[in-house]
Parts: sequence; C-alpha cells; structure tokens
Amino acid sequence: MNVLVVENEHPAADRIVRLLKKIDRSIAVMDVIETVEEAINRLQEKPLPDLILMDIQLDDGLCFEIFDTVNVDIPVIFTTAYDEYTLRAFKVNSIDYLLKPVDEESLRSALAKYKKLNADKDPFRRDFRQLIHEFRDQYKSRFLIRIGDKFRSVPAGEISHFHITERSVFLSDYHGQDYGVDYSLDQLQNMLDPRKFFRINRECIVNIDSISLMYRYSSSRLQLTLKNRDQNDLFVVSRDKVAEFKKWIDK
Repeated sequence: MNVLVVENEHPAADRIVRLLKKIDRSIAVMDVIETVEEAINRLQEKPLPDLILMDIQLDDGLCFEIFDTVNVDIPVIFTTAYDEYTLRAFKVNSIDYLLKPVDEESLRSALAKYKKLNADKDPFRRDFRQLIHEFRDQYKSRFLIRIGDKFRSVPAGEISHFHITERSVFLSDYHGQDYGVDYSLDQLQNMLDPRKFFRINRECIVNIDSISLMYRYSSSRLQLTLKNRDQNDLFVVSRDKVAEFKKWIDK
C-alpha cells in the first residue's frame, strides 16, 4: 500500500511515518508534503497513492482548498488538533478523522477500516477501475498558478497557449492574461492532451480551440492568429512541424 502524508509539522509527520511502518511493514510512504500548493501539484502526477493521511491546517491554508482544485477520489484519513472541521472532512473522501497526537491504536483502527472498505474479491473489477482511473487522469486537466500571495486554478480548456519569453515559460488564458508556470515546454508536451495541444515551434504550444486563422507565412511555414491575442503577435508553425500540424488540425 502506497501512502502520501500531508503534514506541515515535522514531529507529527515523523510520528505518523514511524507508526505506519510499525503497524504494517508493507506500507510505503511515497512522500511527506507540507503545503496545499505542493499537494495539488503532487496529486496531478503519477503514480497516485492508495491512501492519504492529511492534516487539515497546512502552512498555506486549509487542506479543503486541495479538493476544490483537483479531483481527489483517493481515501483520506484526516489528522488535526481540533474537531471543528469534522463535518466538512466527511463531505469529501474521509474514511476517518484522528485527533492529534495520533496514537497507534487509533491509526491501526483507521487503516483497518481502509482495508475493509477497499477489499474487493473480484480482481477484474479492481483492474478495470484502475484502468478507467488511469485513462481519465492521463493528461493534466488544470494548472495551479500563483498571483502574489493567492492561488488560482486554470482549467486546461481555458488555456490559449504556452510560450517562452526571456527564458521563462508562461501560460496564456483566453482573457489575454499571462502567468508563469514551473514547467518546461518539453514537460508540458508530455502533460497535455495531444488531441488538444500542439507544439508549433521550440517556444510555443497552442490549444486547437484558440486558433482562429491559419495562413501561409512563407513557402514552407504557416502563421496562426489566436483568439483574443494582438494581431501583431507572431505564432509561426516551424518548417519541420508543418506537415505534422496539418495532419493534427485535420483530424
């Protein structure tokens, strides 16, 4: 069983990891994460954990912001020093709610509850469910961006394109706003649905729905006009990408 621990207090995190290994040696702790932002980014990557142990109050806010941003269908055991969030916790994926300091008996009971709920005697149903889960989550569906001390989640469908400016990578939405992202274009190519996004050159990936016009730029290149972008903005399909781009756009 692979477990992700989301806990901002180091002594509490160390205690949980130690108890998990004591209770069940087969448990593998995939990572210990301290913030809402880190958890959102981690839960959009592979492989996903089987179970999450999550503190409610993290360094940059309440953990419920995670569930508002990403689709989390992984069982969660919540841990907290307060009981005021019990009802809210059980509205998401909670299977138990443990008060700190977490003791061995309570954690053992919560893990037993998880195993009972997760038991499935039909291996075909389990494998099929995993296949559907992996297919649905194969490509990144949203991006968390920072605006000052605030965060915003941008769905992939609202992204016009990604581009490099002065060695930094930016996400541009349909409102003409640009936001810095912590991924390279090479990484983004592997994250984005290739039916929707195409890398037209070394410095730009475009969303098919953002393209309004295409016309010849030279004898061997194409120029694109994107919706809600300045007409002077230059989006050129490089020479070596033109044939592939035409096949992609014609599907």
